[in-house]
Amino acid sequence: MISSPEKKDDPKLDAELDVYVSALLGRKARNPVLLDVRPLTSIADAFLICHGTSTRQVSAIAEHVQRALKKQGIKALSVEGLRDGHWVLMDYGHVLIHVFYESTRQFYDLEGLWADARRIRTPGMEKLIEDEGAPDDEDVGASFFID
Repeated sequence: MISSPEKKDDPKLDAELDVYVSALLGRKARNPVLLDVRPLTSIADAFLICHGTSTRQVSAIAEHVQRALKKQGIKALSVEGLRDGHWVLMDYGHVLIHVFYESTRQFYDLEGLWADARRIRTPGMEKLIEDEGAPDDEDVGASFFID
């Protein structure tokens, strides 16, 4: 039996990732989930996953993230799927951002595939919860809708 990695909070990493979350929320990304995958893989430290309700919105979210992060001196190493708008993968080295079309996100279920990863709540997510409210469950702030 494989034991799951310890899910310890890392306030420094959580705060560093807030810039990515803030960029994502600028275009009404839905159901953002931030996963700490460091104990599980060497390809990245974190996955930031969200979706849009149309292929146009998916592309708009990804383009906004690129612009917002570039203004802060953070440039993507690569971006795939921007034109199609079904699944945009943005590689920022230690952070991989997945922007899905809603049905594509459900089909691939990355949150399920990486279920052993710790869910992170950044200061930006905490503020959004305070402002907008979120459902009462153990994953508050890790998985909620933004309207």
